[in-house]
Amino acid sequence: MGRVISIASQKGGVGKTTTAINLGACLAQEGRRVLIVDMDPQGNATSGLGVNGNDQPVGTYEVLIGQADVKDAILPTLLPGMDLLPTGQRLSGGEVELVGMMARETRLRSCLAKVRDDYEFLLIDSPPSLGLLTVNSLTASDSVIIPLQCEYLALEGLTQLISAIRLVQDHLNPGLRIEGVLLTMYDARLSLSRQVADEARKFFSDRVYKTVIPRNVRLSEAPSFGKPIVLYDPHSSGADSYRELAREVLNQ
Repeated sequence: MGRVISIASQKGGVGKTTTAINLGACLAQEGRRVLIVDMDPQGNATSGLGVNGNDQPVGTYEVLIGQADVKDAILPTLLPGMDLLPTGQRLSGGEVELVGMMARETRLRSCLAKVRDDYEFLLIDSPPSLGLLTVNSLTASDSVIIPLQCEYLALEGLTQLISAIRLVQDHLNPGLRIEGVLLTMYDARLSLSRQVADEARKFFSDRVYKTVIPRNVRLSEAPSFGKPIVLYDPHSSGADSYRELAREVLNQ
């Protein structure tokens, strides 16, 4: 049975989608079967893997509301071993529709149960909010990776996410745990980056990954070409960092 991991943050622009795509790609290159589940209505994980979610007849939205079977929505990606459950703009209305549905918090868990044995890792790119789509992601997951950008006020607002995780643990998914905190956009030349890293390690202790993701232009460019960094520029520092992260995740 595959490990289901949400990559979650209530803030946008912290490297959440970048992590979902590139951790998945590096796990696939290690010979693991991976499914990327795009639960963000912006569909950045979908477009970052070269797919136009609005052109797909079925995706996360149709699967969640019961109009399609999850197996009919999954697509292959350019990387052997890694598949995608795509999202288009239709998912924007999904949160509203879910409100009136039975078992609204557990719909994603039920959907992924059908394919969980087909993959070793199922990585969910959650929306940058704490609404029903994120609650579905956390309820469906074994654990959470929290990307934390090494910038001013990075640690502020994390309490909201931790509170949401605790609520899900208490009421919906008692087995949910924090897989790790990932420091992103790290610049070793800046004292601020080092300060945020030190504070994160004080707060989260050994749950902070040893791997840090640097600020890297090639990493930022890759999604616009619809490729993970290991295909776009496999020799970049960004690619090396995600390979290291994949090894850490595999050793957990």
